[in-house]
Amino acid sequence: MAAIFGNPAHEAGTETALGRTVEHLKHDGAYQAFWILRAAFVTAPILFGLDKFFHILVNWDIYLAPRLNDILPGSAHQFMYFVGVVEIVAGVVVALKPRYGSYLVAAWLCGIVVNLLLIPGFYDVALRDFGLLLAAVAFARLASVYAPGRWA
Repeated sequence: MAAIFGNPAHEAGTETALGRTVEHLKHDGAYQAFWILRAAFVTAPILFGLDKFFHILVNWDIYLAPRLNDILPGSAHQFMYFVGVVEIVAGVVVALKPRYGSYLVAAWLCGIVVNLLLIPGFYDVALRDFGLLLAAVAFARLASVYAPGRWA
């Protein structure tokens, strides 16, 4: 039947993995959501992590709760270097192993939300990051379906 419509690859049973991927992207909304979230959770943590070193977007030091700053070694600025490294690593793990990296990002976002709830006036940012946390958990569920095997 496929030969009638001009696609001999389907007829011979030689459909490629790339062909199946393209079909998923065209027709499977959940698969599209997986790739959108994967792209977001690779790029955002890496870019925000890099910005912890350069402070181009914002002075990240203001986002560390004073209570935590008092008990952590060093200054808020020094701690943001650590935060930057963790975020870059999280983005790389999502790129390589989305099934595990997604939970790493979710756990990291949970810590960020708790930190922000300790700072009066940052509840709106905490709510935004809670939404990102939920997106990371949804991404983890999608990754369990769409990222099996070697690159899981």
